[in-house]
Parts: sequence; structure tokens; C-alpha cells
Amino acid sequence: MSEPFYITTAISYPNGRPHIGHAYEAIAADAIARFYRLSGRDVRLITGTDEHGLKMVQTAREAGKTTIELADEMSSYFKDMCQLLNIRHDGFRRTSEAAHHEASKALWKAMEANGDLYLDRYEGWYSVRDEAFYAEDELETGEGDEKLSPQGTPVEWTAEETWFFKLSEYQDKLLKLYEDHPEFIEPESRRNEVMRFVEGGLRDLSVSRTSFDWGVPVPGSPGHVMYVWVDALTTYMTGVGYPDTQGMFAKYWPADLHLIGKDIVRFHAVYWPAFLMSAGLPLPKQVFGHGFLLNRGEKMSKSVGNVVDPMALAERFGVDQLRYFLLADVVFGKDGTYSADAIVTKTNADLANNFGNLAQRSLSMIAKNCEGKVPPPGEPTEAEKQLLSQLDTCFSDVKAAVTGGLFKIDQALDIIRERLSATNTYFADQAPWALRKTDPARADSVLYHTAEAIRQLAIMLRWVMPESCDRMLDLLAQSPDARDFEHLVTPIEAGLELPAPIGIFPRLELLTEEAGS
Repeated sequence: MSEPFYITTAISYPNGRPHIGHAYEAIAADAIARFYRLSGRDVRLITGTDEHGLKMVQTAREAGKTTIELADEMSSYFKDMCQLLNIRHDGFRRTSEAAHHEASKALWKAMEANGDLYLDRYEGWYSVRDEAFYAEDELETGEGDEKLSPQGTPVEWTAEETWFFKLSEYQDKLLKLYEDHPEFIEPESRRNEVMRFVEGGLRDLSVSRTSFDWGVPVPGSPGHVMYVWVDALTTYMTGVGYPDTQGMFAKYWPADLHLIGKDIVRFHAVYWPAFLMSAGLPLPKQVFGHGFLLNRGEKMSKSVGNVVDPMALAERFGVDQLRYFLLADVVFGKDGTYSADAIVTKTNADLANNFGNLAQRSLSMIAKNCEGKVPPPGEPTEAEKQLLSQLDTCFSDVKAAVTGGLFKIDQALDIIRERLSATNTYFADQAPWALRKTDPARADSVLYHTAEAIRQLAIMLRWVMPESCDRMLDLLAQSPDARDFEHLVTPIEAGLELPAPIGIFPRLELLTEEAGS
């Protein structure tokens, strides 16, 4: 049995259509999941939508819809995004589902049984947009002395009867968790932020609301619904069958990785482990807070008018081109920026000019000079030995970058890109078109080893660009069941008949209106 690997995205709040940040997170999670699948792991990837909370109620009211109508509509857009972007998830969970309600109630009862819930009255600042409570000393002052959350969102004074969770009693336990398991929160900058927050003292957390009824009802407490983050976080366990702690849950829990945006690290690295400690359940192994995507260096905002539909970007530039750009151009864990000209420049350089051109030239020569069959390798020279040796090293370095706990995705792709460039250099230096006139057998050997390098590099890139790399492997007549990482060591077979070569990565052109926009 292969070793399980359980990864989740954040459960997206669907009070609006998905934006490029949602797409980036889904693509990154899918790429990591695919890497582990290609490595032979038993992977489960869960995503979904977090549909409860006051913000959904208000948005639905403004739209003249019931809340469930809005949730159904908006959740469908997130499902469509996953399908279009080739996100191979193993489950799309919605917090409005009956099974999820049961999971949330089970967690609540476990925390209650541990004596960590009590009824009192809450008075304090609440951000509807963040669905988060903030202490007075956390607030910032905006224009006209408006009080704002640390995220810059408006807050309002809230007073109501509520259930509280004894978060204050978990301060020392959480600090010990961070000290004993520094890998629990990555990158390090996020861990430091969380530790400073917890060291500053934790207040008990309001975990129910009575001002609206759209949510999971609190067991045995009529009129109360759970604070949206209690049931949102529980989705990660719903995705593996909780409250049934046998079967899938026993196999996949605790989660290996919660991949989330940096703005919600507190909920995942403070509240979530405290809830699980209270319920006597194992903690996830890691919370990774990735950065934001900025449109030409500016944070996306509806008021500024720079919010971009990720589906439109994928249709404009290509799904795999978009996936590659976001993963290769953004330092994983830090903020990144994107623009039409950056996407065109990066993908043309790395994919069309580097990878695509190499494949097109070499495979066209095989079609023309070798009757469309993989030529024999001949006796390898030092150039071929170095080429193959460096491909072995390339994969070792890529694996270390992706699986080292820091998920250095951009570094892994830099390593592959450098090897693509080196293969292009090998092909140009050996000049099989010239060798064809003086030493046909040597020309065949160069073409063989170039095809073998392309095969390995396509397999190494499948986790990032699955559709394009599979098309590349089709051109090399590789069986669909011979494309995992374990097959890197099985060289392409001489004499294999290849289909007619076609271009995989067409050059992109920047439209006039996109230049500098």
C-alpha cells in the first residue's frame, strides 16, 4: 500500500465569483497533489466552498435571492473554475451539505464534552468581510476615524448572547506546538507572526451567533448557529468522512498540508489546532500560508477595477501556460505579481522557445530522416553521458525542492528550465543536421538522446502542465501508464514508431490593449 498524502485548499468563501487568488491556490494545491501522485503516493485533495456566515446573508439579500440560492450559484462557479483549470480534486465539499452539518456538530459536542464551551454575552468588534472578531488594540484608524481591522476591512460593534470557546487556556499548548514542531507553520515569516500573536495573550473566542440563522445549528442551544470559522475548518475532516473516525478518516487524517492564503493563517494555526486539541483529535502536520497575487504590483480591488477573472486568463493564454506562469514566476510563499505582458514573455521564453522549439525541431528531424521511428542510440559520447547524468541530478534536485516541507515550487521549475536550456545547447552543439551528411549513425544517436531528454523533462513537468506534457509524451508514443516518476529510469525504446510531430506550445502574441495595461 502506498503512503497516504492528504492536502486541502482553503474552503473558499463564495459571496462573489472566484478571482485569480482562488485560482492560484487551487493550481498550487493541484500541482503539489499531482507531484505526490506521480511519486507513487496515495493522494487525496479536497477543496470546496464555505457558505455560511453573515456576509453570505447580506450578499444574498442585496441580490434579492435566498441565501441557499446564492450559495448554489456561486459554488457552481468555483466548481467550474476547478474543471477549467484542470484541478484534479478528490472531493468538493460544501458547508451547506447535511453531512458537513453532522461533522460540525460532532466536533462541537467533543469540545463541549471537554468543558471548553460556555454561554455568555459578547460585546466587541466584528468584521463582516473577514468573518472575524478583533480586539480594540488590533484595530487601525481609517479615513474619518473609521475603525478598521488589521486587514483594512470595516468593523462594527456587536453585542449578543454567544457561546465562547476557552481559547485562553490553549496559549501554552499552542506555543509548545510551535516550538516542538516549527514545520507546523510555514513559511517562517508566518510562524513568527503567529507566535507573536499568541505570546501577546489569547482571549476566549465567541463561537456562535444569534443575529442570523444561516449556519450550522448549535446542538442543544436553539437560536444559535456556529461561528462560521468553526464549521469552515471542520470541512477538512468532512472531506475524509468525519465523524466516522474509521475508514477514510483513519487512513488520511491528520492532513499533511493545509494550503491557505496568508490572511487566514490565524484561523488555521491558532483556532483550528486549539479546537482539535479540545476535541482530542490529531492535528494537521502543516499549515502553509502562501502570498497574494498582485495585478501589476497592486492589490486587486473591485473599486480600483483591476479584479481579473481567472477563467478569462486561462481562455486567453491557455490553461497550462497560466498554470506554468503562476507557479514558475511567483516565489512560493511570497506575494507575486502578474500582467498580460509578463505571462506572454515568460511562457514564450520557457515554453514556446525553449521546450516547444526543441521538441518540434528534433521530432521533425526524426520524422524526416528516420522514417518517423526513434533511431538507435549508438555508443554514447561524453556529451550524452553528461546529458543523462544531469537529468538524473535534475530530478533529485526537483524532488528535494518540492518535498522538503517548504514547497519551493518556483525553484523546482527553475531547475527544470535550466535543464531544458542545457538540452537545447546539447542539440545545437551536436548539430545532427550537419552530422547527417558526414556521420548518419552519430546524428541518429543525438536525435535519440534528445528525444530521451524531452521524454524525461515532460514527465518531470506533468505535475505543473498535465495536458501539455501528456500531449508531448503522446508525440513520443509513450504509454499512458508509463508516465510516473518511476518511469524516468526506463529509456525510450529505439524503433518506436512516432506520430507526426505537431506544435505543443504556440507562441503567444500580446494584444495592443494589453501592452502596459
